[in-house]
Amino acid sequence: MNGYKYHCRCCGRYFRHPFVGIRPRYRASECFRLEVFEAHHGGVTQRGISRTHRISPATVERWYQSHISQKYKEIISRPCPEMLGIDEHFFTRKKGYATTLVDLRNRSVFDVKLGRSELSLRSYLRLLPGKENVRLIAMDLSETYRSIAKKYFPNATIVADRFHVVRLINHHFLKAWQIQHPEGRKNRGLLSLMRRHQWRLNKDNRANLDRYLANYPVLRALYITKQKLIRFVLMKTMNQNRMEKKLPQFLELLAQLHQSPLNALGKTLASWLQPIVAMWRFTRNNGITEGFHNKMEMISRRAYGFRNFENYRIRVMTHCGWDGVINRVR
Repeated sequence: MNGYKYHCRCCGRYFRHPFVGIRPRYRASECFRLEVFEAHHGGVTQRGISRTHRISPATVERWYQSHISQKYKEIISRPCPEMLGIDEHFFTRKKGYATTLVDLRNRSVFDVKLGRSELSLRSYLRLLPGKENVRLIAMDLSETYRSIAKKYFPNATIVADRFHVVRLINHHFLKAWQIQHPEGRKNRGLLSLMRRHQWRLNKDNRANLDRYLANYPVLRALYITKQKLIRFVLMKTMNQNRMEKKLPQFLELLAQLHQSPLNALGKTLASWLQPIVAMWRFTRNNGITEGFHNKMEMISRRAYGFRNFENYRIRVMTHCGWDGVINRVR
């Protein structure tokens, strides 16, 4: 935007006529800069904006980075949410994995930090504000993250992710099936029937599966135990009275696992008993976190990868940590 240039005869200084809405030493209004930022943030290329708004691609990048930095400073100053999801995702081969912290209630990324061990996250977690406000932490069956949650979030209830518990049960069952009947384990049709929930099989599929299991009594008993376990795992939104009635039955089933080929599964479930029982009460899980991991992967692909983790963190926080609505300057 051009304007008249003036010269003061008294002091000899030059100055330009001020425009309403344009900050000092800026050559465009805030509304115009926000319009360019929203267009580029929404997917319009720098070249396209350069043609429609008659500014250079370098200016588009400079304005976009300015607003990104501003929103990033606002986001990282937030206190810890009450419901937190924690999980890992792959960053680069050189720098390894990163840890994602997600606000499950507001469905947004709270923060992303490089590393997945207690040693790499120690300095960050010590200075994290509002740790005492966290009431629930959803995670997969990771011993590292469980120890971190107990040490740095003492008021939080650990809730195991239901998907990972079901996957663990299926994994151990398929390993036991491999030992009992290796040839049947290679059958893709039988594999599909074994992995599905029993109540989702139709009449023909159930008949075919019963004919196969009739020849292997041990495998049949393991299959029945597996279905009982999954029914317990899928329970949710239960009150305290109902949980007290179901808990002895679940403990009895775990005791049976210790005397079966699924002994390793029984030990793992017993060590994670409290987080698994917490699943019966709460419905929060890490599905939101896994969804953000898919979005982070698309962000990285769109940029053809990131070498600097801080640049990656800023981009993830601005795309996944806020709703995209900008408060315009009035």
